[in-house]
Amino acid sequence: MSTEDAALPTAPRIEGPPPHLLIVRAPYYRGVVDGLTDGAQRLLREAGATFETLDIAGAYELPQAIRIAVRGAAHFDGFVALGCVVRGETDHYDHICRETMAGLMTVALQFGLCLGTGLLTVDSIDQAESRAATNGYNKGAEAAAAALLQIGAARRLGAV
Repeated sequence: MSTEDAALPTAPRIEGPPPHLLIVRAPYYRGVVDGLTDGAQRLLREAGATFETLDIAGAYELPQAIRIAVRGAAHFDGFVALGCVVRGETDHYDHICRETMAGLMTVALQFGLCLGTGLLTVDSIDQAESRAATNGYNKGAEAAAAALLQIGAARRLGAV
């Protein structure tokens, strides 16, 4: 299924107190990541969630930043990871994408985190821009919805 065929994400209803999330952004492609962020923030507001935003150096640092946040004093019910990696002429793209996604899954599983992942891994900036549009489908909004659904599941199952 292509992005254009997907249903627009909607804000899920979460039982209990409003969830508090950390949006971790790797804004190397600032315009794209700003679009993802706008989508995520819009959906979180619609759900009644609160959030903070943290900018970091790049996509590779996303899992590290989330692990640092877990170690910190602030409490977050969930996390949204946003970034973009565009394929280039070397195999650097493959390494960054593979290790970043593996790192995000590792930190989520190791610490039982509710994580929505909006890391675009694309062949062109045009592909990225179409997935970060503020007037249509938005992978940032999808990542925020995923994090909220995980928070809802964790609360329902008594895992928090």
